[in-house]
Amino acid sequence: MSHQRLLEPIQQFLQCETPDAWIEKAKQPENLEVLLIDHMICELKAAQTAMYLIRKYAVDKESGDALLEWLAPYEQFIYKKQGSLADLANKNKLSKQIIPKSDSPYGQDLIDKMVLLIKEELHHFYQVLEIMDNRGIEYYSITPSRYAKGLIRHVTSYEPNTLIDKLIIGAYIEARSCERFAKLAPYLDDELNNFYVSLLRSEARHYQDYLALAEQIAGGDISARVNYFGQLEAQLISTPDRDFKFHSGAPE
Repeated sequence: MSHQRLLEPIQQFLQCETPDAWIEKAKQPENLEVLLIDHMICELKAAQTAMYLIRKYAVDKESGDALLEWLAPYEQFIYKKQGSLADLANKNKLSKQIIPKSDSPYGQDLIDKMVLLIKEELHHFYQVLEIMDNRGIEYYSITPSRYAKGLIRHVTSYEPNTLIDKLIIGAYIEARSCERFAKLAPYLDDELNNFYVSLLRSEARHYQDYLALAEQIAGGDISARVNYFGQLEAQLISTPDRDFKFHSGAPE
């Protein structure tokens, strides 16, 4: 599948394009450091989100503990600045088989899709860190952008709608990431161009998986809720934003 064909459903799903002003800022060499660091953190957050959903809704305690153990080295690197590229080289492995809760109504499909997503996001985390290491960019703590919080604060408080909303938000985050990788890639050096283009297929599939799970769990039409979060997402992307991050809005 060509990149354009892959991007067409994402462009239809999103309610606005990334502003040209964001691309202009993102392609400036002095902003590459924060862009890569935030991208790496976003990969971890994507893995954490998927893991939270599995642990809360789908697996037994032993499986949940195994999932936490899987993520721990990456979290220690980001939050405690412990470990290195070499330490993470062989950490992207699950120690146990993941077993569904006997009373979970959500089934194996949620587990399978989210476990694959976690594995891919952690691999992307490592790839970004490798690029940073090769360029002499050291990781340091940065503040999160308004983007994810701006979506999550609108999640409903009753199930299964809470889960459905979170899955819809996951679809928007993955779709926006894919759109930004595609728009920014042509303005970057060959290594980053090739890397960002290589991420398009998995990000597009992640968006589709989140949306399919939301529809499956809802068991009915979710278009109104999808449109609602689409409007919120577009507002966060298109309105002025003082902060510059991977998912920030139009630079002030």
